Amino acid sequence: MDDRVYFRQLLAGRDIATEDPLARQMVNFVYLIGDRERGEAVVIDPAYDIAGICDLLDADGMTLTGALVTHYHPDHVGGSMMGYSIQGVAELLAQRPVPIHIQEPETGGVVKMTGASASDLVTHESGDTVMVGEVPIELIHTPGHTPGSQCFHVDGRLVAGDTLFLEGCGRTDLPGGDAEELYYSLTQRLAKVPDETILFPGHQYSPEPSAPLGEVREDNFVFRPTSVDQWMMMFGGR
Repeated sequence: MDDRVYFRQLLAGRDIATEDPLARQMVNFVYLIGDRERGEAVVIDPAYDIAGICDLLDADGMTLTGALVTHYHPDHVGGSMMGYSIQGVAELLAQRPVPIHIQEPETGGVVKMTGASASDLVTHESGDTVMVGEVPIELIHTPGHTPGSQCFHVDGRLVAGDTLFLEGCGRTDLPGGDAEELYYSLTQRLAKVPDETILFPGHQYSPEPSAPLGEVREDNFVFRPTSVDQWMMMFGGR
C-alpha cells in the first residue's frame, strides 16, 4: 500500500513548535498517517503545536479523522510538565473533535493529564485495528513504560512511542512503570513484528530518525539480556 499510505514524521521544535524551547529540548516526534485516496489521516501523539499540526494536514489536503496515543505522558498528549503547560489532546479536541484511541489501561492517565472526558476516548485491546480510510493500523499493547503504552504497526512501519528507541528504551522508574513488563513487551509482544519493519520512535534520541527493526535488535543494548533475570539485574534494580 506504499503509494496509498500517507506518512509524515514531524520533529517538535523543528517541523512544528519551532519557537518552543521545551519542544526543542524534548525532541518528540509526532506522526501523521493516512489514506491519500480518501484524504483521511490520524495524528499520533499530538502535542506542542496543535495549530501547526492541523495546518500541515490542511496543506496536504488531508482531513483529520482521529488521534492515536502511545501513552499518557504530557510530552505526548499535552498537560503540565516541569512547570510548563504543553498543548495536546485538549487543544486538539477544541479545534478538531475527533476520537482519541488508547489502550484501556491508559484511560485514567489520559483523562487526568489532558482533562479529556471518557466519551472522547475509544479504548482498545492489543491486536485491535484502527482504520484510516482503507489503511489498517494495528495496535500492539506494550506495557512497561506505562501500563497502557502501545505501538502502531502500519505498512511496514512500527511507531513505538517510548516503548523502544533506536538506542535504549523508555524509563520504568516513573509512576506506572514496570521493568519486567517492558522486558516482555520488547522480547515477546513485539516479537511478531518482522525485522525488515522500520522503527519510528517517540523521540530523536539518536542521530537517525528511524532504522530497520532488525538492526535495532542487533545493536540496541536493551536486547542483550537473554532472560528476564538478566534484564532485571540491568534495568530493574535487582
